[in-house]
Amino acid sequence: MFPRLFALGLIAMTATAQADIRTDTLSYDIDGTEHRGYVAYDDSLEGPRPGVLVIHEWWGLNDYARKRARDLAAMGYVAFAADMYGGGRTTEDPAEAGEWSKAAGPELRGLAAAGLEQLAGHDRVDADRLAAIGFCFGGTSVLQLAYSGADLGGVVSFHGSLPVPGDGDAIDAAILVQHGAADSLVPAANAYAWQRAMAERGGVDWHFVAHGGAKHAFTNPAADALGMDGVGYDATAAQRSWAHMQRFFDELFAR
Repeated sequence: MFPRLFALGLIAMTATAQADIRTDTLSYDIDGTEHRGYVAYDDSLEGPRPGVLVIHEWWGLNDYARKRARDLAAMGYVAFAADMYGGGRTTEDPAEAGEWSKAAGPELRGLAAAGLEQLAGHDRVDADRLAAIGFCFGGTSVLQLAYSGADLGGVVSFHGSLPVPGDGDAIDAAILVQHGAADSLVPAANAYAWQRAMAERGGVDWHFVAHGGAKHAFTNPAADALGMDGVGYDATAAQRSWAHMQRFFDELFAR
């Protein structure tokens, strides 16, 4: 059962540098803990729009995740960047990020579902056209959301850890995996095991794209500054993976 969820309301609204893109901070409660998500949408578009859930890296809901939400808004979607840790917490300390993501691990599906519920309930969203994307920790989270049988059309994992679904999982969503072929944190054996599991499962619309030479966190321009082994930005892979996502959504939302 998903965590108890109540929307507490919009607590801020500001215009961004893009004239028609508006952002809202949305506070919501999960089992007594306040979470602070971030909504972005194009205010000039009329009528309900497809909604895309964004789940952050293990650093928390930081500027990178917010930027991705604004990028999606500029494409015409309503994007909701969920706060998976609560309290709007972020960190630049890998050890702390590791602790937080590990603690959230057993609740990933429920935490992601809470964010999806917020997105679906937004007054500008067409709740029949939903998708989710995630980066690293967030990529793992959106895969788990798909495995849970959540009511959404598709998910995109960018450099996620590629957990395989369980025998009792029911997958209704299409899945696009964007993987760095040189990702030493998620080695080739894991990537092969995931593809084999999906193929053996059957009946799932899945796509796997390996980007040659790309390391873990290849979409994030700040990755090189982290000084972490096996982590690095790849501008070409970042651009190509985003383009793959766009085509995936074009197909998904045309159905």
